[in-house]
Amino acid sequence: MTSTSGLTDRFGRVATDLRVSLTDRCNLRCGYCMPEEGLAWMPREQQLSDDEVVRLVRVAVELLGVTQVRFTGGEPLIRRGLVGIVDRIARLRPRPALSLTTNGIGLDRLAAALRGAGLDRVNVSLDTLRPDRFHTLTRRDRHADVLRGLSAAAAAGLTPVKINAVLIRGVNDDEAPALLDFALRHGYQLRFIEQMPLDAQHGWRRLDMVTAEEITASLVSYGLVPDQNRRGAAPAEIWLVPGHVDAAGEPARLGLIASVTQPFCGACDRTRLTADGQIRSCLFASQESDLRSLLRNGATDQEIAAAWRAAMRGKPAGHGIDDPSFRQPDRPMSAIGG
Repeated sequence: MTSTSGLTDRFGRVATDLRVSLTDRCNLRCGYCMPEEGLAWMPREQQLSDDEVVRLVRVAVELLGVTQVRFTGGEPLIRRGLVGIVDRIARLRPRPALSLTTNGIGLDRLAAALRGAGLDRVNVSLDTLRPDRFHTLTRRDRHADVLRGLSAAAAAGLTPVKINAVLIRGVNDDEAPALLDFALRHGYQLRFIEQMPLDAQHGWRRLDMVTAEEITASLVSYGLVPDQNRRGAAPAEIWLVPGHVDAAGEPARLGLIASVTQPFCGACDRTRLTADGQIRSCLFASQESDLRSLLRNGATDQEIAAAWRAAMRGKPAGHGIDDPSFRQPDRPMSAIGG
């Protein structure tokens, strides 16, 4: 069965990219996401079971036209049933493209199994090449684990391996060239992401955010060239790095995700499912739609699909960060999913 009516909003955008948060728990404590002491985790009974996750993704793929599924967290590698979930979703027809965003801790043990289950590629968060700064940023001494995870992902064929980096003013804002050199040396694709107001502490300040414009200025010596291929709904503006190729022999690319200073809301094609079964039409949405209750009260696939369509019809035109009335979401990034 295939989709006859997709996830179209009032502005004509069609959501084909599903972000699935598998847990709100994480084994790091990055300051731009959560406090050092952590957060009150979601009770297990509120979290979707493996069967519930697979069913909702199946509805999205078979009835709603979703073609890409990305697993997020918290930290998705913590989810015990992760490999099985990937395997079952990879068997859906039509088969969606499957990716995962992770901090990389434990990826050295799971990369081969995830690839065997059907995962196509990974994005690994790495904000610094210095172990001391990694501890400052994450409050954990796990830098070497992340590097091992990156190597294992490449060896397992989870390519292109992408690195997500956030630069914080006064902490790691001098590392753009070093991070790019590291990515070019290993054949990874680097993506810089502007820091967004999604921390649990609600302490985000625009002044602390290193902008995409500042980052490109710090990389002027690389002679970056804009990629002329159509960007479409992709969040990253892509630049080619002359004289370099990636692990597949393709021209080396650098991505810049300027979510705050150059929002791409007008082309957004994402829908989000939280670990407790709520649909979010936007990363910064103030409202959610409850699919978990429908599931647990015996709703049919068609009823779930109808509720999902209704949730996406209400998607706002943009995130509104620059609007004076902007209010940061109650849920932090760890509880929403990337």
